[in-house]
Amino acid sequence: MKPLIIAVPKGRILSEALPLLAAAGIRPEAAFADEDSRALRFATDVPQIELIRVRAFDVATFVAHGAAQLGVVGSDVLAEFDYSELYAPVDLGIGHCRLSVAEPVAMAERDDPRGWSHVRVATKYPHVTAAHFARRGVQAECVKLNGAMELAPTLGLAPRIVDLVSSGRTLKENGLVEVERIMDVTSRLVVNRAAMKTRPDVVPLVEAFRRAVAGAIAA
Repeated sequence: MKPLIIAVPKGRILSEALPLLAAAGIRPEAAFADEDSRALRFATDVPQIELIRVRAFDVATFVAHGAAQLGVVGSDVLAEFDYSELYAPVDLGIGHCRLSVAEPVAMAERDDPRGWSHVRVATKYPHVTAAHFARRGVQAECVKLNGAMELAPTLGLAPRIVDLVSSGRTLKENGLVEVERIMDVTSRLVVNRAAMKTRPDVVPLVEAFRRAVAGAIAA
């Protein structure tokens, strides 16, 4: 049988996910912790389980298309892509943040979101953003960006942004303020639906993660 592949995101969520992986009985090889390593695929202390380290948005794609059988991904990404091939059985309780609308401080001082009828926003979440505003009866023009969202208002690309907010420090340092929350975000364990039915090693691993989360909550 081919190795079971778990896709994990680069960055902050990865450091929060490692204790849960360990609690589920999975410890990556030493090279995984080497920040200078360019490797993307790693062995673990479980012979038939390997990890791949990819961008957060790409975790969902790898798992949805069956290139990885499981993954760790934010609920923001799941909402944006809405892959029918993905099943998200466990809220891992990590990666807490929120997806919010932000705008320059000076604009916010005279702005009332309840009066919006049309907005132009820069975001890497065009589908979630458009759906959120549609529910409010607001027409949203979304400019797709993959990063450096905070530059959009100051450079005239779009007066507002929709992005993940954690502490709010990045917004503050760029002269922006949060004016509306779209959704709260946590990281989820996602599973490829076909793999869950065809691979007998998937369900026990899902249960191991479920126990790891319960143990972390209890602690």
